[in-house]
Amino acid sequence: MIVVETERLILRHQTVQDAAFILELLNDPSWIRNIGDRGVRTLEDARTHIIDVPMNAYAALGFGFYLTELKDGGIPLGICGLAKRDFMEEVDIGFAFLPRYWGKGYAYEAASAVMGYAKEVIGLKRLAAITALDNRPSAKLLEKLGLKDEGTIPYAGTEEQVRLFAVDL
Repeated sequence: MIVVETERLILRHQTVQDAAFILELLNDPSWIRNIGDRGVRTLEDARTHIIDVPMNAYAALGFGFYLTELKDGGIPLGICGLAKRDFMEEVDIGFAFLPRYWGKGYAYEAASAVMGYAKEVIGLKRLAAITALDNRPSAKLLEKLGLKDEGTIPYAGTEEQVRLFAVDL
């Protein structure tokens, strides 16, 4: 199901047919370094992850992380979307793209569209985001999107600190 389209991109629900791409994305060194190792090692693991995480979120919340692909050719680039994390008050915007697609404006284009969707369709009044403390590229993108650095918070009740960003929509 297509959620939003931009000039160059389609953001749509992930399906089990996306397992090969999700396997690649979740095992990319930049994902593991900045987001964390999800233990997804096989196509079957990737299918299970898609069912348990994004598809479950779509059903339970009406939103989640969307596969982001080029309109021209349907090439998957990454994911961008929304999450409701237990340890955060606001809904969280997030994104992850394979490094070969960095620096082309895709993450900004996708995240801008998701922010519009969050405000206009879901009716959110405020949006947050978190990054690893040393993930400067994501922090820079969040600031370009209008989110402000609000300091650090512990990640999901752990000792690990993450940087919190937020914006009123």
